[in-house]
Amino acid sequence: MTELNKTKNQTWKSIVLFLGILTILSAICYYAILKLNPTSIYIGALMMCPAIASFITLKLMKRSITSLPWSLKNTKYLKLSYVLPVSYIAISYLLIWVFGFGTLGNQDTITSWSHELGMTEFNTPIIVITMIVLLAIVGVVKNIGSTLGEEIGWRGFFVFELRKVLPFGSTSILSGLIWSIWHWPILWLIYNGSGQLFFHIAAFTIMIVAISVIMTYYTFKSNSLWPAALFHSVHNIFIQKVFTPMTTSNESSSFWIDEYGFMIPIVASIFAIVFWRKARKENL
Repeated sequence: MTELNKTKNQTWKSIVLFLGILTILSAICYYAILKLNPTSIYIGALMMCPAIASFITLKLMKRSITSLPWSLKNTKYLKLSYVLPVSYIAISYLLIWVFGFGTLGNQDTITSWSHELGMTEFNTPIIVITMIVLLAIVGVVKNIGSTLGEEIGWRGFFVFELRKVLPFGSTSILSGLIWSIWHWPILWLIYNGSGQLFFHIAAFTIMIVAISVIMTYYTFKSNSLWPAALFHSVHNIFIQKVFTPMTTSNESSSFWIDEYGFMIPIVASIFAIVFWRKARKENL
């Protein structure tokens, strides 16, 4: 057996080992989420599973945890990883508001924010601006603690292993598909019995694969897991804490808004095509 074949076999072994360990760890967390109680502590444990699986895999393969891409030489990729998710989310919700799939301004959210901030006597613009600024800074930084658990595994370990045996495009799509499938039990919990489960799984999967292309691009360009951790955090905060709460829903909203509707997947896919072409031109 040639040295190249040995290296490929070792790589595939590490990939299979990682996915096997991740499946076992995630199954335990999903049992707690689905059968006991879907509390944040169990979901937090689930988000740590990719990191733990990568650490165990490295240990079993007799590789050091320091071999993961912990450093960051160029901070421009952090800036870009902040701006990009805000851009495709903002464009998506602007289209949602323009086409009437939801309406900007949710009084229940504004009231809730005013009480949370202790600003019940302030006017609406000040309340909204204050909360968005706090979420954009404090919320994003705080949330990195959770997204880092995923990104150490997915972008810090998994995509670098896949890239040893697959081209950029296949690495992005395969990692995105597996990352999406890993989330499917959560969608089952949310939408089972609604008659819309497969629709929302399809929308979510398209979105995840699309942003996987972008995140993988920035991961390889920076040779670091930190841009992906920031990107993931910004994505979560601006969808879950800013734009969706600020949108008043109507009868068509569930098909278009949030991570499980189709507007963000459509816009994110357009962004992904751009980054796919960039990666090809740059022989990434």
